[in-house]
Amino acid sequence: THTECLGHITRDFYSINQCLKQFFFTAELISVEPKSVGEDLIITKEQIELALGENSPEAIIIRTLPNLESKKHLNYSNTNPPYLEEAATIFIREKGIQHLLIDLPSVDKEHDEGKLLAHKAFWNVKDVNQVNEDARFNCTITEMIYVNEEIQDGSYLLNLQFASFENDASPSKPVLYKIEK
Repeated sequence: THTECLGHITRDFYSINQCLKQFFFTAELISVEPKSVGEDLIITKEQIELALGENSPEAIIIRTLPNLESKKHLNYSNTNPPYLEEAATIFIREKGIQHLLIDLPSVDKEHDEGKLLAHKAFWNVKDVNQVNEDARFNCTITEMIYVNEEIQDGSYLLNLQFASFENDASPSKPVLYKIEK
């Protein structure tokens, strides 16, 4: 599991250690089954919208179905794993969600010719060579998480722990705490 800041896709250096200064967030855990579109499996805007409902958490945690234990040690290279469609990521950004956690190797398609549509949409980065002023410097993407099947969809408090490296990404340990109502 690793957490990235926008420096992960930009030419200029931005450090996760400088971008993330808060470590506890309201979070919503959702489970979705990627849809088959041609030869791809994608997570759509409609799926995210339906699963979130009226909730506007600071973080979204996306668990893909089926949620097999093999996810923990699967070699995803050259398997064309599922990914987020650009519209889904734009929706997440427009909802004001600052932290995106997912159990896939990337929010983007494995071989996308360097387009990085979901990464760019989430961080609102229009050009990786010159970052726009309204880019989301304080937002993160965490990939390759695993959420045990026993943990139910719903609202949580997320503690996003990471090694304080001066790097665009860091190994991380997201911890969920159930919110009692």
